[in-house]
Amino acid sequence: MDVMTPEQRSQCMSRIKGKNTKPEMLLRKALWAKGFRYRLHAKIQGKPDVVFISQRVAIFVDGCFWHGCPLHSVKPKSNRKFWEDKLKSNRIRDKRVTASLRQQGWKVIRIWEHEIKNNLEKVLINFEKILRNC
Repeated sequence: MDVMTPEQRSQCMSRIKGKNTKPEMLLRKALWAKGFRYRLHAKIQGKPDVVFISQRVAIFVDGCFWHGCPLHSVKPKSNRKFWEDKLKSNRIRDKRVTASLRQQGWKVIRIWEHEIKNNLEKVLINFEKILRNC
């Protein structure tokens, strides 16, 4: 049973940011420090968090909860059916957006928030390799 009323829970969940999250900001600052210049929230399908227009590279920073990380996703205890459907639809949308962008010639990189928090340097090394091959 939830300790909050539905109104309190709704208020709490509505305050969760979709842009400029901590993992996203860490990645952006690290990319900038390495000399990479990018666009933010470009108006392409799926609204990637970081975009390299000329190389046609789109980066999505996926939150472990919202995108169903196999290592860290926690299933809510209340309103279970709603959350199962919501999180499943997020994963389906992610796959559809990734496939569509790739079909349009974009290189799509999806990074879990825990990868940024736990090993940002490894993420940057992998990213540099990808950009060199574009």
